[in-house]
Amino acid sequence: MPLIRRELPKLLEKLPHLEVISINLQPQHAAILEGEQEIFLTEQQFLPENFNGIPLFIRPQGFFQTNPKVAAGLYATAQQWVAEFPIYNLWDLFCGVGGFGLHCAKALQEKWGKPIKLTGIEISSSAILAASNSAKILGLEHVNFQSLDAASVIENKNENKPDLVIVNPPRRGIGKELSEFLNQIQPHFILYSSCNAMTMGKDLQHLTCYKPLKIQLFDMFPQTSHYEVLVLLERKKIN
Repeated sequence: MPLIRRELPKLLEKLPHLEVISINLQPQHAAILEGEQEIFLTEQQFLPENFNGIPLFIRPQGFFQTNPKVAAGLYATAQQWVAEFPIYNLWDLFCGVGGFGLHCAKALQEKWGKPIKLTGIEISSSAILAASNSAKILGLEHVNFQSLDAASVIENKNENKPDLVIVNPPRRGIGKELSEFLNQIQPHFILYSSCNAMTMGKDLQHLTCYKPLKIQLFDMFPQTSHYEVLVLLERKKIN
C-alpha cells in the first residue's frame, strides 16, 4: 500500500482526468470479482452522472447502466408511465443507485403536488450510499434507502402498503416467492425492468393478479442480443 500511494501522483500526472481511484482487496483464493474492503486513494469517492435532471452517482462495487443515452430513455419512459397515476407510496426493489425510484418519485411529486414516500432496497451498501446522496440533493424528504436483500420485503409486516412496486432484478428475475408476495400485498401497479425476457416471462406468469398495461424494448447494447425491457403492470379488477 505505501508503494501504491507513493506512485499515485505519477499516475494522476499521466492521467489527470481520473476522478476516483480505489483499491479493492479480495483475499480469498476463489472466483470472486470483489472483496468487501474498498480503500479510496482520492478524496472523491463518487463519480457523478446526470440523467434527465436526476443526479446519480457511481461508486466502486455499485451497479450502473453502461449506455447513458439508452438508460436516460429507459428512466424517462418509466417517469412518463407512472406519472399518469395518483401514486404516493412506492417501493423500489433491487434499486441500485436509485435510478428508477428517484426518477418516479420526482415526477410524481411534481405532477400531483404531494410528498411521495419512496423506499429503496438494494443489497449493495455502496449503491445505497450513492442513492441516499442523490435523494438529498433532490430535496426528497420521505425517502428511505436500505442495504438489504430485496427478498427481505417478504417479511415486512408494515400495513402501509405501496401503490407502486418497481423491480429491476438481475437476470434470474424476482422468482416465484417474491411474485406471490406481490400478489398478496397487491400494489395498484408494478413496474418491471428486465435484461432477460425469459425469466421476466416466468415471473409474469406467477403474477396472476396483474395484467400488462404497457411494454417497451430498449436496445441497450446495439449489435448484440442484449437489451432491456420495461413493463407496466396493473392490478386486475375483481368483479
